Order: sequence, then structure tokens, then C-alpha cells
Amino acid sequence: MKRTFNVAPWNVATENWAPEDKRLQESMTSIANENLGMRGFFEEGYSGDTLEGVYLGGVWYPDKTRVGWWKNGYPQYFGKMINAVNFIKMLIKVNGEQLDLAKQTPENFKLDLDLKRGIFTRKFDVEIGGSKLQFTFERFASVVQKELVGQRVLVKNLSDSAVKIEISNIIDADVYNEDANYDEQFWNVLAKSAKGTHAEIMSQTKKNDFGVPQFMVGMRNSVKTNLDHIDDAIGEKDVRNTFAGEIQAGEEITFEKRSLVVTSRDFDTQEKIDQRLDALMAVVDTQKFDELLDPHIAEWQKRWDKSDIQIDGDEEAQQGIRFNLFQLFSTYYGDDYRLNISPKGFTGEKYGGATYWDTEAYCVPVYLGVGDPKIARNLLMYRYKQLPGAYINAEQQGLKGALFPMVTFNGIECHNEWEITFEEIHRNGDIAYAIYLYTNYTGDKSYVLHEGAKVLTEISRFWADRVHYSQRKNKYMLHAVTGPDEYDNNVNNDWYTNLLCQWTLRYTLEILDEVDEETAKKLNVSEDEKRRWKGIADNMYLPYDKEKDIFPENDGFLDKDLKPVSEIPSDQLPLNQNWSWDRILRSPYVKQGDVIQGLWDFIDDFTQEEKKNNFDFYEQFTVHESSLSASVYSIIASDIGYHDKAVELYERAARLDLDNYNNDTEDGLHITSMTGSWLDIVQGFAGMRVRNGELHYAPFLPKKWNSYKFRQAFRGRVLEVTVDKKGTHIELVSGEPLTIDLNGEKLELK
Repeated sequence: MKRTFNVAPWNVATENWAPEDKRLQESMTSIANENLGMRGFFEEGYSGDTLEGVYLGGVWYPDKTRVGWWKNGYPQYFGKMINAVNFIKMLIKVNGEQLDLAKQTPENFKLDLDLKRGIFTRKFDVEIGGSKLQFTFERFASVVQKELVGQRVLVKNLSDSAVKIEISNIIDADVYNEDANYDEQFWNVLAKSAKGTHAEIMSQTKKNDFGVPQFMVGMRNSVKTNLDHIDDAIGEKDVRNTFAGEIQAGEEITFEKRSLVVTSRDFDTQEKIDQRLDALMAVVDTQKFDELLDPHIAEWQKRWDKSDIQIDGDEEAQQGIRFNLFQLFSTYYGDDYRLNISPKGFTGEKYGGATYWDTEAYCVPVYLGVGDPKIARNLLMYRYKQLPGAYINAEQQGLKGALFPMVTFNGIECHNEWEITFEEIHRNGDIAYAIYLYTNYTGDKSYVLHEGAKVLTEISRFWADRVHYSQRKNKYMLHAVTGPDEYDNNVNNDWYTNLLCQWTLRYTLEILDEVDEETAKKLNVSEDEKRRWKGIADNMYLPYDKEKDIFPENDGFLDKDLKPVSEIPSDQLPLNQNWSWDRILRSPYVKQGDVIQGLWDFIDDFTQEEKKNNFDFYEQFTVHESSLSASVYSIIASDIGYHDKAVELYERAARLDLDNYNNDTEDGLHITSMTGSWLDIVQGFAGMRVRNGELHYAPFLPKKWNSYKFRQAFRGRVLEVTVDKKGTHIELVSGEPLTIDLNGEKLELK
């Protein structure tokens, strides 16, 4: 645990100049707008340790998987969201000396990510070129105009005499990914220009061998400044406009940079990209900086009006939930069904920037509660559109139906670890469950009875072919799988995976009874197929230990050396940074909820005793070294009345990155797990459930909180729930009258 930023309700800020934490600070101050994003690196350059990451939504590269022990069915490539051409770059010289805080030491240093307005600001004083100046950098990625990034630099002369300053606006295509094989670069420059106050580069990803289309990206900058234009330069891989002038003592100059980014994801030819850039620049060029910024701020206010959770009495908890929602909404807000939510979003290269099962398991329920249902529906459409790739994944394993990928951009599996790629098949069930979740929450069956029915059918065909029948136990089983707990690989009968297989088959059969005749004809599910699915579901093996009265995580789990986490010396944690992989796999330590994940998904289907017994057993072995873990345990703890434990786990989930709990935030934030803090408050502390189309609440108030308040969207209504020391107050903010259940009592809201 390491806290590097101040605690404040609406800001992530620090006055601590700490080069040793530079990457951590860059991750924490990342900004994005779903279409593009970047880490909080210094645009003027930094010769010390840094990760200058700029990323574009949906723009990626299939990097060849290189292994010396190739096996049939292994993924052909590892997909990665590559570091994009750096369009925010600048070069600043004062009296001939380049500004580089790795070489000059700043004073009065401050970083500030304004969560309410979506603006990243840096401010510092520095001795440079024999003079003292104050620099203020502002940056925003517009959530109104998705192609736009605005930058403003204010430079004030704190010296007694005039100083000479030179600022270059740069677009640089000479960029690398840290995780690339053999320092490969992924961009070719097609066209470039620099003239006056404008610069442009048209680039394209290099040719690949896997049939994945090359991406073209057009980037154009416009500069507004009271400095004089002195030069243009066109290099092999960069372009620049340079401006210079004198700043008198006490005077301040302004340098504004507006950048536009258009990709072939939206416009498929270089000509069309140029036309779009022309149209956008004609508008952007005529507007003042604040005229571009103000609509961005207003849109963030609209988002907060729908989703803000207000906590009185605990600023750490307050900052945590707002930081998490800010980064989540920056990464995805449902505007484009072709995009999805990567575990690191636009904040780093780890995990390749691709889609994981986190989206369906953790993100869908949050978006249902804080926004328009189309946001969650677009996430479901993303999977439907990628069914062709899911067919290929199953076929490569010699199986029928569809196997949705563990990691993907286009539906084809592109992860390079076998035990994750083709053993962690529970994600098929998680996708099916998200369809149910959307339908149950919204009451909208238009998806599940059409596109969703197709997805469910093909997943069920996969399950029916993947199981095998054990004559010895007279049960259907799933061997050689990995559950959500990735610290236990290649196991037989992971309880959670088997449960999802059983549930999906039953849910699919239920939906098939409701689809119309035309849809049923297209699905072409025979009566024999239905009988087989029912037979598997009715006779699925689910591990159970009578002596401990728990669900064993898998067949071999209880044979491990069951020593609790409390016996591990603290200097050996996190395990994944101190133990060998072999030692971890042989241990009983749980990376994240596995059985607990299943109890959360189907929380009303288990008795309080079942939930309590399993929580008590697994919590002692769980190290929470997955960012997805603490929040699920917190919800179950709330449900069984372990309120103090629920709050403790919420605090970990809410401040996972803010306090760098697992010592792994420097390479990017944990975007998908940021949903957990919202789930902990709404499903956990407030006890929100949807039962038979009706909202239920059973709230409690954490001991050190005075109150908490949240708004929730539900079936065309917006409710405001306030829990304080006097009790629970629920108001219908908008929409038709609604009957809810509060602690077992029916209430009609008008």
C-alpha cells in the first residue's frame, strides 16, 4: 500500500515531486474519452523513467505469438492496443535550455486531476536557462467531440529580466511499445506536413500476416499563441511548428494546442479521413480554448448528475468511488458498440488493451444502474457481432458452437497463455449471464429473444460438446479448466465453471420456449438437442464437501496444504511478486473469488448458511491479488451481515489504485475492477436486488459514515436513495410511479 496523492472529494492531486513514483503518477492522472486516451506523462518530454502512452480505441495490432513448444489450437497472435503516434508532444526551450524535469528540479510542484470537470493540470516553478519561470499545463480529452484533445500552456516570467522562450508543436511517429517483441515499431508514415500554425501526420499500422486490416490514423494540430512563428520542420517520422519570443519580467504568455485524431475505424480511406479532419478543423480553429472546454465540463456534470455517490463522513471512501467512476466513464460510455472496456483502459499497455470477461461480469451491472440501457445493450451487441470469431475459437479446439475469447479485439482469441486462453472457459457463462442480467434489470426482452437467443444457443452448443460423462459418478463433468481463481490452473470440475454451464443450458432452454417462430427456425435447435441440454443440466456434477459443508473450488482443492493467509510472512506478499508460479499453483491461496463469484451471481439462490459457510472458509485463503476480488467478497459480506468486513473490503476495492494496494498500478489503472466500488455500495451496503421485476433494498450504514446517497436508473425511472443515521429515504426523481420493497415493506413512489 502506497499513497502518493492527497485525499480530497473531487480531486486527485499532489504537491510531492517524486521522480521515483513518476510512472505511478502518470497512471493516476490518465485521461480519456472512450475514443482515445493517454497517460499523464509530460508532453514537453522527460529523459528519466517514464511511459509515454497514447492509445486509440479499437486501433490495435496482432503481434505474433512466439513460443518454442507450439501446440494445435494455440492462438496465432497476441493482440495489443499499440502505443499511438504522439500528437500531444511539445519541445520547450528557455534561453536555449530545454525544459526537462529530469534535469531541472521543480519547486511548488502540483499535479491535479479534476474529477468533476475532467481536466488534468500540472503547475510548477523552475530555474532554467538562468531564469525562473512558472509553468502551468492543462489537458483535456473532450467527451463532447471525441476526436479532440485540448492543451494549454501558461508560462509566467518570475525573473527580473526578459527571457527568451521557444515552443515547438510536434507530432511524433517514432514511438515504441514497451511490450513489443524485439523493439518492433508498428507505424508507417504515409503523409506529413507542417506549415504555420498547423501540423499533420497520416500514419498506418504496418502490414501484418494475420488478415487483420491495417489501421490508418490522421492527426492534425492547430496552435494559437502570442509567440511568433519562426520555423516549420518535416523529419523522417515527425513534424513540427516552432514559435518563439520574449517574455518580459512578470509577463505571462499562452500556448494552446488543439489536436484532432481521426481513424479508419470510422472513415476507411485516406481521402475520407482528410475530409473529416478538414471539417473538424474548420470549426475547432475558430473557437477559443474555453469554448472547447466548457461543453466538455458540462457533459461531465450531466454524467455526475446521473451517477455520483455522495458519502458524508469518510473522504477516503468518497474520493475512491468518484475516481473509479471517472476513469470508468472515461474509458467507456456506450457511444460505439464496436468498442469495449479493457482492464487497463487507456492507462497502460498491460493486458494488451483488449476485452476480457470483466466487461460482462463487472461492468454491465454498473452501467445498467448509472446510465441509459443502450450502454449495456451495446456491450451485449459487441459479443453478438463477434460470433464468427467465437465459432473459429471453438472449431480450433475441435468443438461445436461458440467459444467467446478470453482476450480479443475482433472475436478471435488473442491471448498468449494456454491456461488462460482455452481453459478459463467460464467466460462463456459470464457472457450468457450478462444477457440475463440485462433482461432481468431492464425488463427489455428484445435482445434476448433475437440476438441474445443466438448467442445463448451457440454457447450452449459449446457447453454440450465440452462436457463429458463420468460413468463412475453418473455425472457430467468439465475437466482441464481454470476458474476465475487463476492461482489454480488446469483443474477438474471447477465449481463456478460447472455451475455456469448448468445454468446457461437451463436459461437457454427457457428462452427458446419464448422466441418467435421465425427466430426459432433460424436457431434450428432440434428437440433431441434440447433433451440433451436438459439431461446435462439436470445431471451436472457440482463439487460439495459434506464434512465442511462447502462447495470445494474444484476436485483437488481440499487436498492442498490448507494454511491461512495469516501464516504467510508479510514480506512475501503479494505472492505473485515473491513466489514462483509453481509454488503458487501448489498452494491453497486464492487469487480472487471463484466459489464466492458464483454466490454473488446467484445470490438469491443460496441460503444464508451456505453463503456464510463458504465465505468463512475461502476468505481465510484469499490474497485478493486480482483487482476483481475484494469487491465481490464485500458484497457477500454485506449480505450475510459481516458489515465491518464488507466496509474493509470496500475500502480496498475503492482505493486499489489510489493506494497502490498490489504494487502494480505504475503500469496502468485497473479500469474494469473500478466498477466494484459502486457494486459494493449499491448491491452491498444498500442491499439492492431485482426480484421479479421489482427493486428491493435492505441498507445498512457503515459505522464511520454519517450518510451516503446515490442515484439509480431503473426501467425509465431515476431514484435517489439516501441512507443516514435516521434511516433510509428513497425518492422518485423522474419517471412513472413505482412500487419497491424496502426491508420487506412495499412502498409506492410517486
